[in-house]
Amino acid sequence: MTPPNVTGPVYRPWRVALVRGFCASVVRALFRLRIEGRERLAAGPAIYCFNHLNWTDPIIVMAVLPASPRYALFGPKEEDMATGGRNRLISWTGMAIPYRPAKDNLIDTTRRVTRVLEGGWAVVIAGEGRIHRGERELLPLAEGTAYFALRAGVPIVPLAINGTSWLGFRRTIRVRVGEPIAPVGRPSREAVADMTAATAAALRALVADFPDPGEPGRFGRWLTEVFNDWPEGKRPALGDGDAAVPEGAAAGEGGGAA
Repeated sequence: MTPPNVTGPVYRPWRVALVRGFCASVVRALFRLRIEGRERLAAGPAIYCFNHLNWTDPIIVMAVLPASPRYALFGPKEEDMATGGRNRLISWTGMAIPYRPAKDNLIDTTRRVTRVLEGGWAVVIAGEGRIHRGERELLPLAEGTAYFALRAGVPIVPLAINGTSWLGFRRTIRVRVGEPIAPVGRPSREAVADMTAATAAALRALVADFPDPGEPGRFGRWLTEVFNDWPEGKRPALGDGDAAVPEGAAAGEGGGAA
């Protein structure tokens, strides 16, 4: 069998079920998980585009998305998926569509994503391409998400994750599912730009009301940063327009799990 880091995702149902079950159990044990807009989850091929605050976000997504349709995670950006424990685990599940940081295999990557969508799968993409600080912030989205959606003729479903900029035991993590954004036309430069802008606007609206949580205790600080890879080399400070709330007062605190 050709390795999954060459061909893309491979359907390995028991491995996927094991990892999804583990992720869901851990997430619900550590946090209060609130899901809004569950009825908007895709029943067929689609691209889920989520904002990215923390290394745990893909785990949150796996805990939220239903088992059907099958879905694949776009990334990580690695030359060799056999290097590192995280990459080997992702390859073992068969859920990844990796791509090279040098971006010298864009044609092959596009073909992989298109084959996955044409096969009835959904694809999950962190549209910003990196983590950032600020629950209500959104970095510019890469246009690849819209290009993939237009090429395959599938909708983009905005998936807003809030509450992961600082993690704390039993703090609320909110996942909001936005209205699907239908592809219009061929993947021209204008159509890609329009769909990217629509996706960004939807994500900004979905995260607009969530305050930045206060810094947690020692365990929460460790859990938040243990696998974060900050492009700046360290966690950036809050911006002038950000307002942190005290420990225990994060938005939605005290609500039940979905």
